[in-house]
Amino acid sequence: MTEYRKRQSLTGEVTSTKMEKTVVVKVTRKVKHPMYNKYIKRYKKYLVHTTTVVPNQGDLVKIISTKPISKRKRWQVSEIIRESLDMGKI
Repeated sequence: MTEYRKRQSLTGEVTSTKMEKTVVVKVTRKVKHPMYNKYIKRYKKYLVHTTTVVPNQGDLVKIISTKPISKRKRWQVSEIIRESLDMGKI
């Protein structure tokens, strides 16, 4: 009897690919201000492990939670949603 565990997933933009097997993903969310009722952008950066899927800087990726890989790495890239449009290559 195998049960599939639904993992937590987030969507964000890759901001840095300078490390080996690790990328930095910036996840942005909108929060309503309690007093002014305006939406404010809040973001958090995650260190994400890359194994088979290797994204480039600027790509929009989906990340899923995993067991701790190192001190700050608890996420893994599952898929690339949208590749970045590099204007230098066109």
